Amino acid sequence: MTPALTGCLVHTRAVLKTRLPDVVYNSTLDQLLRQVDDRNAAIQNMTLYMRMSTSTGGSLQGVVKESISFNGWIIIGKPEQINVILKVPVMGSQALDMVSDGKTFKMLIPPKDCAIVGSDVVTNSSQKGLYSLRPAVILDSLLIHGMDSGQVVSMTQDSRVIENPKKKKDFIEEPGYNMEFFSQPEGQVAHALRVIQISRVDLLPFRQDIYDADGKVATQAFYSNYQKFGDVVFPTKIVIQRPLDELGLTITITKATFNQPLPDDQFNLGPIPESYSVQNMDDPASAATAPCVAHGPQSPR
Repeated sequence: MTPALTGCLVHTRAVLKTRLPDVVYNSTLDQLLRQVDDRNAAIQNMTLYMRMSTSTGGSLQGVVKESISFNGWIIIGKPEQINVILKVPVMGSQALDMVSDGKTFKMLIPPKDCAIVGSDVVTNSSQKGLYSLRPAVILDSLLIHGMDSGQVVSMTQDSRVIENPKKKKDFIEEPGYNMEFFSQPEGQVAHALRVIQISRVDLLPFRQDIYDADGKVATQAFYSNYQKFGDVVFPTKIVIQRPLDELGLTITITKATFNQPLPDDQFNLGPIPESYSVQNMDDPASAATAPCVAHGPQSPR
Protein backbone atom coordinates (compact mmCIF):
# COMPACT_ATOMS: atom_id res chain seq x y z
CA MET A 1 0.00 0.00 0.00
CA THR A 2 2.84 2.41 0.82
CA PRO A 3 4.35 2.36 -2.71
CA ALA A 4 0.90 3.00 -4.13
CA LEU A 5 0.41 6.07 -1.93
CA THR A 6 3.86 7.52 -2.66
CA GLY A 7 4.26 6.61 -6.31
CA CYS A 8 2.36 7.32 -9.47
CA LEU A 9 -0.90 8.18 -7.65
CA VAL A 10 0.61 11.33 -6.12
CA HIS A 11 -0.69 14.67 -7.40
CA THR A 12 1.55 17.73 -7.10
CA ARG A 13 0.25 21.30 -6.81
CA ALA A 14 2.06 24.59 -6.47
CA VAL A 15 2.04 26.52 -3.17
CA LEU A 16 3.55 29.82 -2.14
CA LYS A 17 7.28 29.32 -1.73
CA THR A 18 8.69 30.94 1.40
CA ARG A 19 12.00 31.12 3.18
CA LEU A 20 13.08 31.67 6.75
CA PRO A 21 14.55 35.03 7.83
CA ASP A 22 18.31 35.40 7.83
CA VAL A 23 18.28 36.16 11.58
CA VAL A 24 15.85 34.90 14.23
CA TYR A 25 16.05 35.83 17.92
CA ASN A 26 14.97 33.76 20.90
CA SER A 27 13.43 35.20 24.04
CA THR A 28 11.67 34.06 27.18
CA LEU A 29 8.31 35.33 28.35
CA ASP A 30 9.94 37.21 31.24
CA GLN A 31 12.34 38.91 28.84
CA LEU A 32 9.52 39.95 26.48
CA LEU A 33 7.48 41.36 29.36
CA ARG A 34 10.50 43.33 30.57
CA GLN A 35 11.12 44.72 27.08
CA VAL A 36 7.49 45.87 26.75
CA ASP A 37 7.66 47.52 30.18
CA ASP A 38 11.00 49.18 29.39
CA ARG A 39 9.76 50.60 26.07
CA ASN A 40 6.65 51.96 27.75
CA ALA A 41 8.57 53.41 30.70
CA ALA A 42 11.01 55.15 28.35
CA ILE A 43 8.18 57.39 27.08
CA GLN A 44 6.88 60.07 29.44
CA ASN A 45 5.38 62.19 26.68
CA MET A 46 5.56 62.39 22.93
CA THR A 47 4.67 64.69 20.07
CA LEU A 48 3.94 62.96 16.79
CA TYR A 49 3.83 64.96 13.56
CA MET A 50 1.66 62.85 11.32
CA ARG A 51 -0.87 62.32 8.55
CA MET A 52 -4.17 60.76 9.53
CA SER A 53 -6.90 59.24 7.41
CA THR A 54 -10.03 57.33 8.33
CA SER A 55 -12.27 54.75 6.71
CA THR A 56 -15.80 53.74 7.61
CA GLY A 57 -17.94 50.90 6.39
CA GLY A 58 -17.17 47.37 5.29
CA SER A 59 -18.85 44.14 4.29
CA LEU A 60 -21.94 44.79 6.43
CA GLN A 61 -22.56 48.11 4.70
CA GLY A 62 -21.30 46.97 1.32
CA VAL A 63 -19.22 50.12 0.86
CA VAL A 64 -16.10 51.71 2.35
CA LYS A 65 -15.71 55.47 2.58
CA GLU A 66 -12.23 56.90 3.04
CA SER A 67 -11.38 60.39 4.19
CA ILE A 68 -8.69 62.50 2.64
CA SER A 69 -5.49 62.69 4.68
CA PHE A 70 -5.17 65.38 7.32
CA ASN A 71 -1.83 66.67 8.58
CA GLY A 72 -1.56 67.34 12.28
CA TRP A 73 -0.15 66.35 15.63
CA ILE A 74 -0.81 63.84 18.37
CA ILE A 75 0.55 64.90 21.74
CA ILE A 76 0.48 62.39 24.59
CA GLY A 77 1.32 62.98 28.24
CA LYS A 78 1.24 60.16 30.73
CA PRO A 79 -0.70 58.68 32.25
CA GLU A 80 -3.74 59.28 29.98
CA GLN A 81 -3.61 62.77 28.49
CA ILE A 82 -3.90 63.16 24.75
CA ASN A 83 -4.31 66.08 22.36
CA VAL A 84 -5.09 65.55 18.66
CA ILE A 85 -4.88 68.51 16.27
CA LEU A 86 -5.77 68.22 12.59
CA LYS A 87 -5.36 70.83 9.86
CA VAL A 88 -7.56 71.47 6.82
CA PRO A 89 -5.73 70.27 3.68
CA VAL A 90 -4.25 73.00 1.49
CA MET A 91 -5.72 75.87 3.53
CA GLY A 92 -3.88 74.86 6.73
CA SER A 93 -6.53 76.19 9.10
CA GLN A 94 -7.55 74.11 12.09
CA ALA A 95 -10.01 71.32 11.30
CA LEU A 96 -10.18 69.69 14.73
CA ASP A 97 -8.73 70.06 18.21
CA MET A 98 -9.44 67.32 20.75
CA VAL A 99 -8.18 66.78 24.29
CA SER A 100 -8.81 64.06 26.85
CA ASP A 101 -7.69 63.46 30.42
CA GLY A 102 -8.46 59.75 30.28
CA LYS A 103 -12.00 60.17 31.62
CA THR A 104 -13.71 62.76 29.43
CA PHE A 105 -12.90 64.40 26.12
CA LYS A 106 -13.67 67.69 24.41
CA MET A 107 -13.43 68.21 20.66
CA LEU A 108 -13.68 71.54 18.86
CA ILE A 109 -14.47 71.59 15.11
CA PRO A 110 -13.96 75.23 14.01
CA PRO A 111 -15.12 74.83 10.36
CA LYS A 112 -18.55 73.78 11.66
CA ASP A 113 -18.65 76.03 14.75
CA CYS A 114 -19.44 73.04 16.94
CA ALA A 115 -18.05 70.89 19.71
CA ILE A 116 -18.38 67.26 20.76
CA VAL A 117 -17.98 66.23 24.39
CA GLY A 118 -18.38 62.97 26.29
CA SER A 119 -16.72 60.24 28.29
CA ASP A 120 -13.79 58.20 27.04
CA VAL A 121 -15.98 55.08 27.17
CA VAL A 122 -18.88 54.65 24.75
CA THR A 123 -22.09 54.75 26.80
CA ASN A 124 -24.47 54.49 23.84
CA SER A 125 -24.12 51.25 21.87
CA SER A 126 -25.95 52.78 18.89
CA GLN A 127 -22.96 55.01 18.18
CA LYS A 128 -21.08 53.49 15.26
CA GLY A 129 -18.34 54.50 12.87
CA LEU A 130 -16.39 57.62 13.80
CA TYR A 131 -18.93 58.41 16.51
CA SER A 132 -17.71 55.32 18.36
CA LEU A 133 -14.07 56.40 18.25
CA ARG A 134 -12.78 57.54 21.62
CA PRO A 135 -9.37 58.96 22.62
CA ALA A 136 -8.64 55.86 24.71
CA VAL A 137 -8.60 53.76 21.52
CA ILE A 138 -5.78 55.88 20.06
CA LEU A 139 -3.94 56.00 23.39
CA ASP A 140 -4.08 52.23 23.95
CA SER A 141 -2.93 51.61 20.39
CA LEU A 142 0.02 54.00 20.46
CA LEU A 143 1.30 53.10 23.94
CA ILE A 144 1.61 49.33 24.34
CA HIS A 145 1.69 48.54 28.04
CA GLY A 146 2.64 45.35 29.79
CA MET A 147 0.88 43.20 32.35
CA ASP A 148 -1.37 44.98 34.83
CA SER A 149 -1.84 43.93 38.43
CA GLY A 150 -4.14 40.93 38.79
CA GLN A 151 -3.63 39.72 35.22
CA VAL A 152 -2.04 36.49 34.04
CA VAL A 153 -0.07 35.97 30.84
CA SER A 154 0.95 33.10 28.59
CA MET A 155 3.14 32.86 25.51
CA THR A 156 2.66 30.88 22.31
CA GLN A 157 4.61 30.81 19.05
CA ASP A 158 3.32 31.35 15.55
CA SER A 159 4.49 32.70 12.19
CA ARG A 160 3.34 35.04 9.45
CA VAL A 161 4.25 35.29 5.79
CA ILE A 162 5.42 38.70 4.59
CA GLU A 163 6.87 39.89 1.30
CA ASN A 164 10.38 41.30 1.31
CA PRO A 165 9.89 45.06 0.70
CA LYS A 166 13.26 45.17 -1.10
CA LYS A 167 12.64 42.23 -3.42
CA LYS A 168 9.46 41.21 -5.22
CA LYS A 169 8.22 37.63 -4.95
CA ASP A 170 10.53 37.01 -2.01
CA PHE A 171 8.21 35.75 0.71
CA ILE A 172 9.53 35.31 4.23
CA GLU A 173 7.94 33.06 6.82
CA GLU A 174 8.66 35.12 9.89
CA PRO A 175 8.32 33.38 13.28
CA GLY A 176 6.92 35.30 16.20
CA TYR A 177 5.77 35.22 19.80
CA ASN A 178 2.21 35.84 20.99
CA MET A 179 1.83 37.25 24.51
CA GLU A 180 -1.74 36.60 25.67
CA PHE A 181 -3.08 38.53 28.66
CA PHE A 182 -6.02 37.23 30.70
CA SER A 183 -8.03 38.45 33.66
CA GLN A 184 -7.47 36.86 37.03
CA PRO A 185 -9.27 33.48 36.84
CA GLU A 186 -12.58 33.15 38.64
CA GLY A 187 -12.71 29.48 39.44
CA GLN A 188 -11.68 27.81 36.19
CA VAL A 189 -12.63 30.73 33.93
CA ALA A 190 -10.35 33.55 32.74
CA HIS A 191 -11.25 36.21 30.16
CA ALA A 192 -8.99 37.19 27.26
CA LEU A 193 -7.94 40.85 27.43
CA ARG A 194 -5.16 41.46 24.91
CA VAL A 195 -2.73 39.71 22.60
CA ILE A 196 0.60 41.30 21.60
CA GLN A 197 2.29 39.71 18.59
CA ILE A 198 6.06 40.16 18.47
CA SER A 199 8.38 39.44 15.56
CA ARG A 200 11.38 37.23 16.26
CA VAL A 201 13.34 39.13 13.61
CA ASP A 202 13.66 42.24 15.81
CA LEU A 203 11.62 41.40 18.95
CA LEU A 204 9.31 44.37 18.28
CA PRO A 205 5.47 44.27 18.33
CA PHE A 206 3.79 44.17 14.93
CA ARG A 207 0.19 43.70 16.08
CA GLN A 208 -2.00 44.10 19.15
CA ASP A 209 -5.55 42.78 19.59
CA ILE A 210 -7.70 44.21 22.39
CA TYR A 211 -10.87 42.37 23.42
CA ASP A 212 -14.11 43.72 24.86
CA ALA A 213 -16.03 42.31 27.83
CA ASP A 214 -17.78 39.80 25.56
CA GLY A 215 -14.51 38.36 24.25
CA LYS A 216 -14.84 40.03 20.83
CA VAL A 217 -11.94 41.82 19.17
CA ALA A 218 -12.72 45.50 19.71
CA THR A 219 -9.45 47.01 18.48
CA GLN A 220 -6.69 45.74 16.22
CA ALA A 221 -3.50 47.80 15.89
CA PHE A 222 -0.79 47.05 13.34
CA TYR A 223 2.73 48.48 13.68
CA SER A 224 5.39 48.82 10.97
CA ASN A 225 8.29 50.94 9.71
CA TYR A 226 10.03 51.29 13.05
CA GLN A 227 12.54 54.13 13.37
CA LYS A 228 14.80 55.33 16.14
CA PHE A 229 14.09 58.78 17.60
CA GLY A 230 16.92 59.46 20.03
CA ASP A 231 16.76 56.57 22.49
CA VAL A 232 13.20 55.59 21.54
CA VAL A 233 12.35 53.04 18.84
CA PHE A 234 8.82 53.70 17.57
CA PRO A 235 6.68 52.61 14.59
CA THR A 236 6.05 55.30 11.98
CA LYS A 237 2.94 53.62 10.61
CA ILE A 238 0.08 52.55 12.87
CA VAL A 239 -3.13 51.15 11.41
CA ILE A 240 -6.04 50.89 13.86
CA GLN A 241 -9.05 48.76 12.99
CA ARG A 242 -12.34 48.62 14.89
CA PRO A 243 -14.04 45.58 13.29
CA LEU A 244 -17.28 45.79 15.29
CA ASP A 245 -17.73 49.43 14.28
CA GLU A 246 -16.39 49.00 10.73
CA LEU A 247 -13.96 51.84 11.37
CA GLY A 248 -10.32 52.22 10.36
CA LEU A 249 -7.68 54.80 11.24
CA THR A 250 -4.26 55.12 9.60
CA ILE A 251 -1.55 57.21 11.24
CA THR A 252 1.68 57.89 9.32
CA ILE A 253 4.33 59.63 11.41
CA THR A 254 6.66 62.04 9.64
CA LYS A 255 8.51 63.35 12.70
CA ALA A 256 8.47 62.62 16.42
CA THR A 257 9.92 64.03 19.63
CA PHE A 258 9.89 62.28 22.99
CA ASN A 259 10.18 63.44 26.58
CA GLN A 260 10.41 67.15 25.77
CA PRO A 261 8.79 69.84 27.99
CA LEU A 262 5.16 70.51 27.07
CA PRO A 263 3.24 73.77 27.62
CA ASP A 264 1.21 73.86 30.84
CA ASP A 265 -1.98 74.36 28.84
CA GLN A 266 -1.26 71.65 26.26
CA PHE A 267 -4.25 69.58 27.39
CA ASN A 268 -6.62 72.45 28.16
CA LEU A 269 -8.88 73.74 25.38
CA GLY A 270 -10.56 76.27 27.61
CA PRO A 271 -14.29 77.05 27.44
CA ILE A 272 -16.32 76.17 24.38
CA PRO A 273 -17.20 79.35 22.42
CA GLU A 274 -20.78 80.48 23.03
CA SER A 275 -21.46 80.51 19.29
CA TYR A 276 -20.71 76.78 19.01
CA SER A 277 -23.39 74.10 18.99
CA VAL A 278 -22.54 71.27 21.38
CA GLN A 279 -23.14 67.56 20.94
CA ASN A 280 -22.93 65.51 24.15
CA MET A 281 -22.21 61.89 23.27
CA ASP A 282 -23.31 60.72 26.73
CA ASP A 283 -26.78 62.23 26.26
CA PRO A 284 -28.86 60.08 23.86
CA ALA A 285 -31.06 63.01 22.89
CA SER A 286 -28.10 65.28 22.16
CA ALA A 287 -26.14 62.52 20.40
CA ALA A 288 -29.11 61.78 18.14
CA THR A 289 -29.34 65.37 16.88
CA ALA A 290 -25.79 65.28 15.43
CA PRO A 291 -25.27 69.07 15.09
CA CYS A 292 -21.68 68.37 14.05
CA VAL A 293 -20.84 65.62 11.65
CA ALA A 294 -17.88 63.69 13.07
CA HIS A 295 -16.85 62.54 9.60
CA GLY A 296 -14.19 64.43 7.69
CA PRO A 297 -14.44 64.97 3.91
CA GLN A 298 -14.74 61.56 2.32
CA SER A 299 -14.74 59.96 -1.07
CA PRO A 300 -16.30 56.58 -1.78
CA ARG A 301 -14.12 53.67 -2.81
